[in-house]
Amino acid sequence: MERKPTDFESRVYEVVSRIPMGKISTYGEIAKQLGIRSARAVGQALRRNPYAPTVPCHRVVRTDGSIGGFYGEIAGDLIAKKCQMLAAEGISFEGNRVDFSQFLHDWNS
Repeated sequence: MERKPTDFESRVYEVVSRIPMGKISTYGEIAKQLGIRSARAVGQALRRNPYAPTVPCHRVVRTDGSIGGFYGEIAGDLIAKKCQMLAAEGISFEGNRVDFSQFLHDWNS
């Protein structure tokens, strides 16, 4: 039987769903949008995201611009997949970091 998302997870997925294609946000910024301080809790909710890619958790990166995790993994094939998904949306990298000046979603617009 499939596990139903918690209320918190559902709130995370709703916020992440508002990140447009070709933009990224951070775990910390998602937490801020939710009125909480725990970027880690956001990451844990996204680790269990049953709605990907409709809920585009691949568009969430670390505060330093590095890729972060994907489905709970921090290396390997899943991270390569996350990078491919971002690149397919036109997001480019410098090394293993996303350029915030070009691709960071503006939550105030």
